Formats: sequence, structure tokens, C-alpha cells
Amino acid sequence: MIAKLTGIVDSVGTDYVVVDVNGVGYQVACSNRTLSRMATGERASLVVETFIREDRITLYGFADHGERDWFRLLTTIQGVGSRLALSILGVLDPDQLTRAIAAQDKTALTRADGVGPKVAARIVNELKDKVGNLALGASASAAPAGGKAAPAGGGPTPDNTAMADAVSALVNLGYGRSEAFGAVVAAGRRIGDGAGVSELIRQGLKELSQ
Repeated sequence: MIAKLTGIVDSVGTDYVVVDVNGVGYQVACSNRTLSRMATGERASLVVETFIREDRITLYGFADHGERDWFRLLTTIQGVGSRLALSILGVLDPDQLTRAIAAQDKTALTRADGVGPKVAARIVNELKDKVGNLALGASASAAPAGGKAAPAGGGPTPDNTAMADAVSALVNLGYGRSEAFGAVVAAGRRIGDGAGVSELIRQGLKELSQ
């Protein structure tokens, strides 16, 4: 099984790249996000997932392990094959995808070609419990403006009801659910335990303005 490829980019197609590794060209299917980093003649390294079928072997390449792990997770969902998973990863990077699912932001998922409301809802429903803590941890470890990063998994979190109300308020102001969720979580971590809705909204707006 091929798990990684490092070589010279021979050519870049609409949904694949050919990597020359010591004279052998490997065709690797990639997301648009990963393809945007590829340039003919330049050296590249891809994390690879190998799919073996009776009639062919297909290589899927990723810019990093996070994208590869999300590909594996997405393809466990009924109705989400490899092409659809790559489409999703082409419009949302791993951090954005984590926040979108934790925030139950189905609209963000439908930005990907081939993802309709039903598929987006299925992805959110099946993965929200698996990624909720990841989203909180990622926001907790991010450094606020002018301050130090909070330790991942440490410190109090805002009340879930207050956070949900603050997120809804920011969405009503025109912000996307994913970005509103990230801003409110970051604000709540900075404020501390017992953060109220008004303060979460105010601090969340500060986060969004940066």
C-alpha cells in the first residue's frame, strides 16, 4: 500500500496530479485545495490513501494528514463516496469542516459540488458528536488578539444555552453559522465561566472584526 509520495509534479489535471517519483509517474486524485498547491516542475509531497478494487488501484492524495483523516471519516457516511469527499475538502479545510459540523452548519457543506441539503444533513447528524470536542479544543488553543493561547482542553467553557443564543444572534446579523460558532467559542474561553449572552455577542463581534 502506498501511504506517501514525494517527487516532481509532472502535470496537473482538473481533479488529479501526476507525480514523477524516480521516473515513475503516479496519477493521484486530489481536492481542489490540494491541487492549488501543485505546480508543474516543482517538488511535492502528498499523503496518500490507496483504494484497491478488482479492476483498478486508485490513489487519493492530500496536502496533510488532517485532510486525509477527514477523507476517511467522510467516506464512512452513506452516500458520500471518494469524489464527493474530495469535493467537500476542496471548499472547506479540516478546521473549517470541523467547525461547520460542530455548528451544524449544513449551508457550508452545500457549497461543495454534489452536496445537497439531504446529504449535508446526514453528514452533520452522523458526525456532530464525533467532532464537537475537536472544534472546542481548536478554538480553545487559538490565541486571542493581544493575549496568550489558552491550553487545549483547559479553562472553563461558556454555558451551552448562552453560547447557542449568542451564535444565533450573530447569524441573524448576517454572519455564517460556522464563523459565528468559532467566534463565540473563542470569546467564551477568553471571558471565562458564566459568560452571558450579551457579553458573548459583544466579544464574538470583536473576534469577527479581526
